[in-house]
Amino acid sequence: MKKLVLRLIMVMCMMTVSSTLVNAQTTKTGVQKTERQRMTREQLAQTQARHICEQLTLDNETSAKFSNEYCNYMKELWAIGPKVGKKQRTEMTDAQAETQNKQDFERSQKILDLRQKYYKRYSTFLTQRQIQSVYEIEKQMRNRLAAKKRMNGRMARKKGRF
Repeated sequence: MKKLVLRLIMVMCMMTVSSTLVNAQTTKTGVQKTERQRMTREQLAQTQARHICEQLTLDNETSAKFSNEYCNYMKELWAIGPKVGKKQRTEMTDAQAETQNKQDFERSQKILDLRQKYYKRYSTFLTQRQIQSVYEIEKQMRNRLAAKKRMNGRMARKKGRF
């Protein structure tokens, strides 16, 4: 009986050690399996373009044109810069708020100009319904990414609490 218990304890210890070693193994370039690698912006744009092409069931030639234009569009959109968050706006004077409002209008105008520019480019190889679908799919993806970001933020805050 004593030998059986001793063997059982040894087997359990060996299983614990081996499972720890398997978990500690790394994948590409030293990143552990438990960590998720973040996509670069360019990879994200390419993934989004592929998704839109699949949704629209575009042929190979049109997909290539669209993917190239869409990636260029996203690069130019990112160059405009992010919108100022609400947290920064809470403690502003009227003059600062006016300046911020004007900057927001300028940013919105730049985005509108960019959308019109790429609308003209898309019109050369997509139908009007396809262009409309592109904007709808893009909005859905943006909402999904924003929701995912909010969920990750909530999860991070929960992990910080004990």
